[in-house]
Amino acid sequence: MQTVTMPAVASIEEAGGTLRSDLRGVRVVWRRELIRFARDRTRMITSLIQPVLFLFVLGTGLSAIARMGSSGVNFKTFMFPGIIGMTVLFTSVFSAISIVWDREFGFLREMLVAPVARWSLVLGKCLGGTTVATIQGMVFLALAGAVGVPYSPIMLLAVVGEMALMAFTLTAFGVLVASRMQQMQSFQVVMQFFVMPMFFLSGAMFPLSGLPSWLTALTKLDPLSYAVDPLRRTIFEHLSLAPAVSQALNPGLSWNGWRLPVPVELGMVAVMAVVLLTSAMVAFSRAE
Repeated sequence: MQTVTMPAVASIEEAGGTLRSDLRGVRVVWRRELIRFARDRTRMITSLIQPVLFLFVLGTGLSAIARMGSSGVNFKTFMFPGIIGMTVLFTSVFSAISIVWDREFGFLREMLVAPVARWSLVLGKCLGGTTVATIQGMVFLALAGAVGVPYSPIMLLAVVGEMALMAFTLTAFGVLVASRMQQMQSFQVVMQFFVMPMFFLSGAMFPLSGLPSWLTALTKLDPLSYAVDPLRRTIFEHLSLAPAVSQALNPGLSWNGWRLPVPVELGMVAVMAVVLLTSAMVAFSRAE
């Protein structure tokens, strides 16, 4: 009698319900964001055009009336940290528009019924947006030498770390808003309503000293101010400036005369990141 050997049956692992599956979901969503970014060369190029125009066109025009040349500082040098923040801001916030796009075309529903926790989708999206925005910021950071900023390895590492923290916070904010938006047009209008005031009140375009009291109060209420100021202070520490000039151009943020240290500012940004991420996870868990 011939013995029949049955082929081995592969074990079946049920997806979902485990931390391993959720972490895999984070990795898949994060990788999807990078793939979409790498394939969209138009987005890669156009997202850098506006910061370049602000820095080299607007910066050159304003330098003619700012007359900072007598202090030995090019106005584009002053603007450089703020334009880095602008690059990260726009890239981070508008990376969340893909959530609205996926909702309109039905792909979001497929993601929501996947056997993974919804928080993993939010975290993967935030990490993907953070990575893309940080890469864009690093590309723009390569222009430092063109505006008189030295290529100090310590400075570059510190700036990249600050950009990543800023990018994560802003991406979480974008995801939080996108989780409640049904149409891309609505998302763009709402984000423009928040993004432009945040940018102009952050001190990216002007020093935060000698301002009217009402404008000073608004700059302190702007959460982006606490992310742009560390960038400027990190870069200005590596510039050869007279103390009076450095104080005038880089006054920092103060509360009742106390100038906030960089660790305190970054700590505030980190707290905002946690709050926004948690809120985005809660909002996304209720999404239909």
